[in-house]
Amino acid sequence: MPARSIHHAVVRALTAGGWTITHDLYPLSFGGKDLFVDLGAEEAALAAEKEGRRIAVEIQSFLGRSPVRSLEEAVGQYEICRLLLAATDAGRVLYMAVSGGTYRGVLADQFGQFVVSGLNLHLVVFDEKQERIVQWIG
Repeated sequence: MPARSIHHAVVRALTAGGWTITHDLYPLSFGGKDLFVDLGAEEAALAAEKEGRRIAVEIQSFLGRSPVRSLEEAVGQYEICRLLLAATDAGRVLYMAVSGGTYRGVLADQFGQFVVSGLNLHLVVFDEKQERIVQWIG
């Protein structure tokens, strides 16, 4: 599924789950640098709000050649965004959105679970076809 379609699937899944989308590209500025929870060829981002809870979501597709390399890149991006959010909008929690297939293929095995738990990653697992949230982790 193309990155833009994945982005729309996550937006629809969050909306179906009762979230209100507040930003499509959530801006992060710090130290004279302007960043975004990234929208690109393989990942996109949005921010959402529900019952006073505020989140930012970094959507990762893991479309690279190596799942481990894709995980390294996703975690690096996630950690930088989490650090910036802590400094600029501490009330907003960052989640990494991944499809159910990506979760089962990369994050549910022993290595993936070691990374997820060791780095305290917050994940939102979504079903691309049904456009629904399957699981919140973290």
